[in-house]
Amino acid sequence: QVQLVESGGGLVQPGGSLRLSCAASKSIFSIYDMSWYHQAPGKERELVAGIASGGTTSYADSVKGRFTISRDNAKNTVYLQMNSLKPEDTAVYYCHARYLSWTYWGQGTQVTVSS
Repeated sequence: QVQLVESGGGLVQPGGSLRLSCAASKSIFSIYDMSWYHQAPGKERELVAGIASGGTTSYADSVKGRFTISRDNAKNTVYLQMNSLKPEDTAVYYCHARYLSWTYWGQGTQVTVSS
């Protein structure tokens, strides 16, 4: 069992920045592929960014050039640096871990982009 705890969400003005963190309970964190998803009210959960165990990253087209995913295996933590935030980025952001058939979700952290 892996527990994921997100932090770093909040209210930010358009054009601002936030950094989300996701701390994992497992000491073998490094073998997991990690991702961030978001879910806006009334919409389906969508993949925002992913980072494989080997470090390869991928991004949704809507966040390319603005968001950066990274991981620190020594701290069992994955980050999502979000710059140039837009109102349409408003959503609950969830951390996700996957290894083979095992998948885990965090509880989510709210990000609100509004003036």
